[in-house]
Amino acid sequence: MQTVQHSEQTLKTALISKNPTLVSQYEKLDAGERRLLNKAFKPDNELFGPITLHSESDWIISHPEVPQDFEQFFSDPSRKAPSPEKRSIYIQCIGSLGNTRIISEEYIKWLKGYCEAFFYGLTVKLLEPVPVSVTRCSFRINDNTQNLQIHAGHILRFLKKKKPRDAFCIVGVTMIDLYPRDSWNFVFGQASLTDGVGIFSFARYGSDFYSSRYEGRVNKPQRVSSSDYSIFDNYYIPEVTSVLLLRSCKTLTHEIGHIFGLRHCQWLACLMQGSNHLEEADRRPLNLCPICLRKLQCAIGFSIIERYQALVRWIDDETVDTPGASTEHSREDDVNLPKPVEAFKEWKEWIIKCLAVVQK
Repeated sequence: MQTVQHSEQTLKTALISKNPTLVSQYEKLDAGERRLLNKAFKPDNELFGPITLHSESDWIISHPEVPQDFEQFFSDPSRKAPSPEKRSIYIQCIGSLGNTRIISEEYIKWLKGYCEAFFYGLTVKLLEPVPVSVTRCSFRINDNTQNLQIHAGHILRFLKKKKPRDAFCIVGVTMIDLYPRDSWNFVFGQASLTDGVGIFSFARYGSDFYSSRYEGRVNKPQRVSSSDYSIFDNYYIPEVTSVLLLRSCKTLTHEIGHIFGLRHCQWLACLMQGSNHLEEADRRPLNLCPICLRKLQCAIGFSIIERYQALVRWIDDETVDTPGASTEHSREDDVNLPKPVEAFKEWKEWIIKCLAVVQK
């Protein structure tokens, strides 16, 4: 294992910049917020560790990229930020996320609540779930895993047409595996930053996807009609566990982060690190490093304290009370399943340590 090390000055410049305007902007932040963000370049920092590399297949080694500091993010002419007219994130469920209607509905509500806390200050709205057939996407049975897959690019095209006028972005989520083109094996997700749309699959986050006991294999018919979506009737859905929920929250916020203009992080251990495989994705933390946190705060304008408090409330299974939060789709026969947050407990302890620094 090796670590990606940067000098204190390099990290300080990446966070604050040497541009007088951006330095002045930083100095106007709350003193507690600056105390936390400055941990990025403090040698005794215990909250934000370095990136660790475990194999040649890890993202940074196999996908060399130019690091993006705060100044580059701020000055990016192609970067999109929410406006007063477009401050909503829409989530479109494609197919079912759970083995029952209630599980599926609760799961999407958990994801909605998490996004409301993570992107604190924006409205998160749920669109009515749709079956795969409504998207008119191409699909196939993967030759290697024998599981169903839908075409990510076609889903993006469908989402672009559905994007509401007040949407900053619209993201699709599904438990069906994705592929971007015929020559590719699979993809976890795909997004168009220009169009503000994304599609993400949680199919491979189930505990048994890569095992020989995986129940999602289907018998490949001699001929699959491109217009016969009945093959998706009763397709396999993994059990919703705490680990599956954590992985889903990670992927969803990482990819929406890209739509905000955050590139893959190469500064410190961070949610915005790239990942080539599930093991690397699991090593990636739920939190943003100070440099990426400043980027997101710049785009949305939240209070770091209020955002962290909202995330703690979500973990504690309380309603996230965020400005403008949507309360659509409530049901009179609402059934609240216990949210499986066991995998988030360690992160909650980390957030509480951050709050202690900010509120010192």
